[in-house]
Amino acid sequence: MPIAKIHSRALLGISAPLVTVEAHVSAGLPAFTLVGLPETAVRESRDRVRAAILSSGFEFPPRRLTVNLAPADLPKEGARFDLAIAVAILAATGQLSPTARDRLGRIECLGELSLDGSVRAIRGALSAARAVRDAGRDLVLPAEGRREAQLIPGVRGHTVAHLTELVGFLAGERELEALRHEPPSGIDPAADGDLADVRGQPRAKRALAIAAAGGHNLLLVGPPGAGKSMLARRLAGILPPMTEEEALAAAEVAAVTPGGFDPDRFGRRPFRAPHHSASAVALIGGGSQPGPGEISLAHHGTLFLDELPEFDRRVLEALREPMESREVMISRAARQATFPADFQLIAAMNPSPQGTEIHSRAAQRYRAKISGPLLDRIDIHLEVPRVPATDLDRTDRDGEDSATVRSRVIAARERMLHRQGRINARLDARGVADHVPLAAAERTMLNRAIEKLGLSGRARERILKLARSIADYDQRDEIDATALGEAIGYRNLDRWFWTSG
Repeated sequence: MPIAKIHSRALLGISAPLVTVEAHVSAGLPAFTLVGLPETAVRESRDRVRAAILSSGFEFPPRRLTVNLAPADLPKEGARFDLAIAVAILAATGQLSPTARDRLGRIECLGELSLDGSVRAIRGALSAARAVRDAGRDLVLPAEGRREAQLIPGVRGHTVAHLTELVGFLAGERELEALRHEPPSGIDPAADGDLADVRGQPRAKRALAIAAAGGHNLLLVGPPGAGKSMLARRLAGILPPMTEEEALAAAEVAAVTPGGFDPDRFGRRPFRAPHHSASAVALIGGGSQPGPGEISLAHHGTLFLDELPEFDRRVLEALREPMESREVMISRAARQATFPADFQLIAAMNPSPQGTEIHSRAAQRYRAKISGPLLDRIDIHLEVPRVPATDLDRTDRDGEDSATVRSRVIAARERMLHRQGRINARLDARGVADHVPLAAAERTMLNRAIEKLGLSGRARERILKLARSIADYDQRDEIDATALGEAIGYRNLDRWFWTSG
C-alpha cells in the first residue's frame, strides 16, 4: 500500500479544521519530505516520528517517503500531527494489517510523540472533540486530554498512551479506554465570596443585581477601601447558572491557551482581572500565532478592570468594538482568527490619583483618561461612598446573601427570555422599540434628562435597556417613572463627575 491516509485536526483560533495526513512511499534515495505548509514544530516531527517508530519496534524503511498535510494552504503548527503521521507511515509501508488499514477512515488522531513512542498531550482537545463529533468519526487522543474531551456531549473515541497501543487497537488485538460524556458537577456559584460579606453599600448591591439581571456593564467610582473590588468579585455568585453550551464555549477559549483548561472549572463563569499594565495584545488578543486575550477568556463571564484610568488609553479604546460586536477578529498576514468576546465589563476607579479629591485639576485630568465613547458603552456609572466605621464594626452579615439575590436575578432573566428571547443588554434598536415602551410622560422625562446631561443617542438607548432591566428585576411589566428615574440616576456622573473642576 504505497499511499495511506488518516484524518487529524489543526488548531485555528478556537476552531479545529480538518487536516488529511497522506503518506506516500516510493523507490529512490532515502528521504523524508514533509509538505503542506508546516511550521517549525511540524517540520521537526520528522525526527520525532522516526525515533518513535523505531523505538516502538517497527521499521522505518530506507526509501523515499513523502508526507502531505492537506489542505496545503492551511498553516500547520505544533506537534499535534505526530501520531497521525506515524500511523500513516506504518500503513503506507505495509506494517499495518488489512483490518487496521480499513479502520483508518473512521478515526481521527491527535497527539505529540515522544522519542520512545509514548503520546503526549496537545492543546485544543476540546475544540477537536467537538469537530470530530460533528464529523461523525471517532477521536483518538492522548490520555491527558480525556477529561477535556469528555465535556462534549455525544463524543466518541478512545485515549492512547503509546503508539503500539493504537496499532494494536486498529488491528483489533487490544482495547483502549473509551471516551464518554462526563460533565463535572457541584459548581458553587458563590465560591469567590458572598454578597452579604460586603459591609454597607445597599445602592451598589442593588445596582450589581440589576447589572447581573440584564447583562449590563458597570463602572464603580469611589475612594480606596469602599468595597469596589469586593462587589465586582461577587458578581459571579449572583449570575444565573451557565448553560452547557455557554460552558463549552468558555472552555474552548481557555483550552487553546498555553495554560490549558481546568475541567474542574467547567460551568463556572470566568472572572478575569488583568493588571493595568496589560498590553493591547494581552487584553484583546493577537501575537504572531493569533491567540485569545483577556476579553475572550472572559467569554460568558466577567472582565474586571481595576484602576481603570491607569490602563493605557489606547488599550482601553481597543475595547470599544468588541463591546458592541461580542467578538474580536485577529488578522495577520498569513491567517485570521476570530475569538468570541461576550463578556460583562465591571470597571473600578478612584476619583483622583490621591483617592478622594474630586474638584482639583489633577483629578479632572485623571478622569479625562477615560474617553466619552468608552463611557457611553458602560450602562451604570455608580458612586461608591466610603463605608461608615459603625458598619465596619458589625460582625453579622449585612443584607441579603448571594443565593437570595441570585433567585431574583434568575426570575428577571426568565422574564426577559420569555418576552424577547435575549437579555436586555443584547437588544438591538428594533428590540428596544418593540420591548421597551414608554408612556408620554416618561418619554418627556427621558428627553429632558438627555438634554440636561448632554448624553448621546447610544447612552439614551442604554438607559432604556437599563430601565427595562430595573422593571424586570422588580417583577413589573411597565416601565414607570420610578424605574426610568433610577436608570437615569445611574448616568448622573456623566455630567458633574467627569467635568467638575
